[in-house]
Order: sequence, then structure tokens, then C-alpha cells
Amino acid sequence: LQNDSWGKQYSHALFKAMSHMLCIGYGQQAPEGMTDVWLTMLSMIVGATCYAMFIGHATALIQSLDSSRRQYQEKYKQVEQYMSFHKLPGDTRQRIHEYYEHRYQGKMFDEENILGELSEPLKEEIINFNCRNLVANMPLFANADPNFVTAMLTKLRFEVFQPGDFIIREGTVGKKMYFIQHGVVSILTKGNKETKLSDGSYFGEICLLTRGRRTASVRADTYCRLYSLSVDNFNEVLEEYPMMRRAFETVAMDRLDRIGEKWPLGPARPPPRLLPGA
Repeated sequence: LQNDSWGKQYSHALFKAMSHMLCIGYGQQAPEGMTDVWLTMLSMIVGATCYAMFIGHATALIQSLDSSRRQYQEKYKQVEQYMSFHKLPGDTRQRIHEYYEHRYQGKMFDEENILGELSEPLKEEIINFNCRNLVANMPLFANADPNFVTAMLTKLRFEVFQPGDFIIREGTVGKKMYFIQHGVVSILTKGNKETKLSDGSYFGEICLLTRGRRTASVRADTYCRLYSLSVDNFNEVLEEYPMMRRAFETVAMDRLDRIGEKWPLGPARPPPRLLPGA
């Protein structure tokens, strides 16, 4: 090539460079004429492009097979970077890791957005199915009007608490009540009385009914999967179903009697056939 034209020299140089970059062989004998050189380079470009497209599509396919797990992994990487940046202690990092494991169980969905795009009948059907264990274990829901149950379930928010967490602290303003899907909690009162509640029970309704402060503390004894209901949603639902307000008041009065407190709103009559279990 020393005495050839610059076009041949650069063509062969380009051919050699592409052969090394693309790692694609050209057979036992190198092309000699310019036509062979350019045809070989064209075939190498087409082959490399097809290979890259195949790898890209295969990677995208594999990622799309479990996109929720990938979203969880990406989210937890951010959490790890956050903990590292703030230099959180090891025991706190472990608790955060365990919380994510129990809260999301390796998968992450934008459930609010997904349900928001569905029609109301479909949304109610999905929520009723997801909360079927809660409804089955809770006498309040088992004996209540199905319309009340649906109205209540659509306003619940899922939460997870770890062992030793104080879900409610005595003396604070009550803004939520809780329904236990799975787990055990302890009700702690001033007289050091301790009451256990487990699957199918609820607590925190007294403050929502009386609009006062918490009369007891509630501590999670195990990992607890709870559904919370805000005071605004609580009052909104009970305005439509006043009989269920009486059911809540009856149970709340009984609980206050057990800890030696008085019911501040006067007597409440129990509704017929709607007395829920604690």
C-alpha cells in the first residue's frame, strides 16, 4: 500500500480499524480489491448492528419480565446511598432494610396510580379482593352492610410496623384508627395494664369518636401489617352509616370502662345485630 493512492490506503486502514473494533473476522483471506474491502466493511457493520439490536431487545425483554422487582432494586439502591450519605448507624440501616423487605416484599408498584386509572366498580372489586382476609377475620365487617364495608375499605391505607414500634402514644392527638390484618399489638395504659390485640381487631377509634387525646399507648409486638383510616375519612363514612357509629361507640365505651375512664359523650345505645368484637 506504500505506493497506492490515498483512497486505497485509507480504505484498507479503515477496514483494519473496523475489524479490530467490531471483533468480526473476514475469513481465511483478507479482501484485496476496493470492492471487496467496502463490501466486507458493509457486511461487518450490518452484522454488528444486528448483534447489538439482538442484545438490546433481549435485555429489554428480560427486564420487562419482572419490572416491579427492578423498580424495587432501583429504589433500594437510592435508600442505600441515602443511608451512606448520612452515615446512619448499622442498627438503623438494618431496621430500614427489614422494613423494606416486609413492606414491599421485593416488589414495588404504584398502586395508587394503577387503581386511579380504573373504573369505580373495578377499583372496588380489587380492593375487596385484596382485603378479603381482613374482612374475613373482623367481626365488625362480617356483620355489617356490604356497602359500608366497601366504603370503608376504599379509604384504608396500608402500613407496616416493626416489633417495638409505638403505633400510638398516650396523650397525643388522634388522627387515625387502625385495623390489624396480621400481627400482635399491646395496649398499654396508665395502670400498667397490658392488653393484647391480634388479627381482626381494631384500635384508635376512641379519639376519633371523642375528638380528644389518646387514652393509651399501642406498641407492636411483632411485625404488624395494618390498615389505617384517617379521622376525616372515618367521619365521612359514619355520616352515611350512623348505625355503625353506634357500634364503634359501644366498643369504645367498653374499652374505656376496662381502663377506668369515663365516656365523655354521654350514653350510647348499641345498635341491633351490629355489635363487633374487639
